Amino acid sequence: MPHRRVYLKWMHWLMVPLFVWFIVVQPIDVQRIGPAAVQFHSVMGLLFVSLALFWTVDYMRKGLASRPGPKLPAKARPLHQLLHKVLIWGVFCVALTGFGLGLTSAVLLWAGGIVPIAPPLNMPQANDFIGMVHEVQFYTLAVIAGLHVLFHLWRHYRLRDNALRIMAPKALHRFL
Repeated sequence: MPHRRVYLKWMHWLMVPLFVWFIVVQPIDVQRIGPAAVQFHSVMGLLFVSLALFWTVDYMRKGLASRPGPKLPAKARPLHQLLHKVLIWGVFCVALTGFGLGLTSAVLLWAGGIVPIAPPLNMPQANDFIGMVHEVQFYTLAVIAGLHVLFHLWRHYRLRDNALRIMAPKALHRFL
């Protein structure tokens, strides 16, 4: 399915700057700047969640799109599959706890100013707990994403299996 690989490649590369954005920029940072910054952050969140949900649905319907490759040692093959599945389910779980934050909030939160996240139930203790879980999930996922990057760099440069060329846009192939 070549078209599936194309849209997954685009989703993959759209997720990277979004992931970096949420690692670097915290809600408190954008609140200090003003409403336009909060709105922008919210739009980034809506895009991130939309991609996460789309990716999860694609995985549930069609399985993993990536294959380990013939040069990957037998011991590393389960790691390849595990890293990808953890990333897919991890972004889904981050989106799910984000929904939990909206659900337990005291006010109606809007994703991107477009979509209401959930009806607010005004549960401050639950909101604090879910917020902590959401944060731990996200930063744990960031570490796993870093391991994912290192794994594919190892594959590309040590095994020389062109792992980076498979996911990079063709315009960048000459640099890899």
